[in-house]
Amino acid sequence: QEQARELRKLWGGFQATRVIITANSLNLFDHLEQRMTASGLAKKIKTDRRATEILLDALSGLGLISKKAGNYKNTGTASRLLVSTGRYYQGDIIRHIDVLWDNWSNLEKVVKKGRPYHKTRNHQSFIMGMHNLSVIKAEEIINAINLRGVHTALDLGGGPGTYTMELAKKGIRTTLFDLPETIKIAKKVVRNEGVDRKNIHFKAGEFLADDIGKGYDLILISQVLHMFSEKVNINLLRKCRKALNPKGQLVIQEFPVQENKTSPVSGALFAVNMLVNTEGGRTYSAGDIKRWFSRTGFGSAQKKNIADAVLVSARRA
Repeated sequence: QEQARELRKLWGGFQATRVIITANSLNLFDHLEQRMTASGLAKKIKTDRRATEILLDALSGLGLISKKAGNYKNTGTASRLLVSTGRYYQGDIIRHIDVLWDNWSNLEKVVKKGRPYHKTRNHQSFIMGMHNLSVIKAEEIINAINLRGVHTALDLGGGPGTYTMELAKKGIRTTLFDLPETIKIAKKVVRNEGVDRKNIHFKAGEFLADDIGKGYDLILISQVLHMFSEKVNINLLRKCRKALNPKGQLVIQEFPVQENKTSPVSGALFAVNMLVNTEGGRTYSAGDIKRWFSRTGFGSAQKKNIADAVLVSARRA
């Protein structure tokens, strides 16, 4: 019975996910900064009263909303993370999860064929979702990097520019390199954050094919390598080495996974996400990345576990 209960927890996880995705899509949490009845909320967001009440009760059970005497209000977690005006808003990444839901539904076909079957895409939610995830830990990540002697940096595939901004705040001239459609979003993020742009340079391109520049003291590659095969990543590291100044530093941030690729479970499941959404991606261990460094002309690599990520760094030999 205990084994069956544990199994039910695993296969029943989709229910909570779908409830949160739906509440986020309805902007429900924005309205629940003030106490409201289910009927009052249903009128506000133009939904069915009974259905709204059932959804609110489920959210209350999940700990995201409190219910008292028939009135509902955000808990502290929801107020901090799920209200759209909040500094640490996570709604964009939840919208991205909704996109992934469609792609994951084809997992059986993907396993049979070995490649993505169908890719639903919403670039805006993906890039802003990356900002949601990064803004919580960006300062901690950048502070964990040895920035002594760093005057110029490249944030390669830097997405919304979250790490670019943290580097620029420290007086480092930082180039954000990403696709043209991503650069447009990043410029808006930087403007909205009110960061001085004097130390930020935007460079649009496709970093696997295009020139990424040179003369950098630091190159940061954050949550990028998992999208590609080992062969592609090794070639990218060689390209980065050429772009670095002598003794320049390459820092790679990735999701943690052990050498056996089975733990932590978040890393193993993220590899499935890459299977569903990319041609050659997966999660890579710190050991994998260290071996790539040794093959591409870098010195001894260092590893740091920070928050929910792992940093692996090495200097150009």
